[in-house]
Amino acid sequence: MILNSQLTRLPNGLRVATAAMAHVQSVSVGVWVGAGGRCEPAAWSGISHFAEHLLFKGTRRRSARQISEAIEGRGGEINAFTQEEDTCYFARVAANHTWDGLDVLLDMYLNPRLALEDIRRERAVVVEEIMMGRDQPQQVVDEVLGELLWPGHPLGRPLTGTPETIKHIGRREIRQYLWETYVPASTVVAFAGAIDHDTCVERVRGYLADLPPGPPERFDPVRPGLKPVRLRIVRKDIEQAHVALGIRTFGRHDPRRYALKLLSVVLGENMSSRLFQIVREEHGLAYAIQSGAHLFHDAGTLSVSAGLDSERIDRALHLIVRELRRLRDESIGPRELARARDYAVGQIRLGLEGTGSQMMWVGEQVRAYGRIVSPEATIEALQAVTVTDVKDLARHILRPGGMSLAVVAPELPNAAEERLTAALNRVEG
Repeated sequence: MILNSQLTRLPNGLRVATAAMAHVQSVSVGVWVGAGGRCEPAAWSGISHFAEHLLFKGTRRRSARQISEAIEGRGGEINAFTQEEDTCYFARVAANHTWDGLDVLLDMYLNPRLALEDIRRERAVVVEEIMMGRDQPQQVVDEVLGELLWPGHPLGRPLTGTPETIKHIGRREIRQYLWETYVPASTVVAFAGAIDHDTCVERVRGYLADLPPGPPERFDPVRPGLKPVRLRIVRKDIEQAHVALGIRTFGRHDPRRYALKLLSVVLGENMSSRLFQIVREEHGLAYAIQSGAHLFHDAGTLSVSAGLDSERIDRALHLIVRELRRLRDESIGPRELARARDYAVGQIRLGLEGTGSQMMWVGEQVRAYGRIVSPEATIEALQAVTVTDVKDLARHILRPGGMSLAVVAPELPNAAEERLTAALNRVEG
């Protein structure tokens, strides 16, 4: 599992990160840029994701079909994703096609065609994607929770934007946004697999070394005065209610992030967790229930989500609240902590067996921390977490007024809003 990783920074700020894997015959390449949902002005909400779509529509050298054929026609895979603070374009190819993969990704990065007809067609595709998401209650409840936790802030907006914002984003806006964000100073090119670091650096240098650094990366910080909203119920004609409970936390640079990870595992990240065992196994109230921690540069969240019968929301929320209070008021046992730690460590080890996962590791680390934090250092930090650390953290984040609850459901029983608010008050009381 030990990453044979290296990092080089070019004079214009662009970084090349590699993880050499001598035993494989493939290479994963990723181009990471500092363009995500929280980098967008409100009028351009969704532009990062829209631009991601458009880069696949063609360059000055390749059509959309030629982009896919250049990778898939050699047995490889190509894709992309947009997050709150990043967009990543990536490909996995056989080792003898490494430079073909790099050429395609950097052609997309440097030379997007942005034809007006492509923008018109893809705008319709993105709007359909947004509407499809509105038919998926789990996605809806997650987006509503984001709006409650970060009201009026870019972190509270859906990554896809809205039909209204997408319809008003044209070629001029996209070109300006790419000029401001797709720049060397906020870009990482990451490789993992059968590669040599120095050769990768020289190849990337040939494409990007002469570019100016570009404007500095920027986004709206989460200011102390930004207060979360407590509760929102969205009534939707669906068979099952979906709930999402969220708590704001610190950002990814806080040393307590390791305790937060273990607290989340104990709470609901696997089938051995408290919430799964109690809410599903003991009481049969939900098919799926889980927790998760998501950290940004300067803020983060701990969340719990579940799908269940509308008539059972009160009962399920009572059990969730009880477990949150237990985490705050009682120390977890050393065996429970050990199990959570072993799970978290095992997930790291299992997750780094492929070239794609190692490329993601080095790319994310450099984008997030400006360096490659080794898996061993992360594991050591997890092993250093104590039961006291977890309890102190729970006391800190489970504070009055700090929790938000989103519910997407068909008709609810009378006085449901009052009872749900009372449940939130119980965990914080």
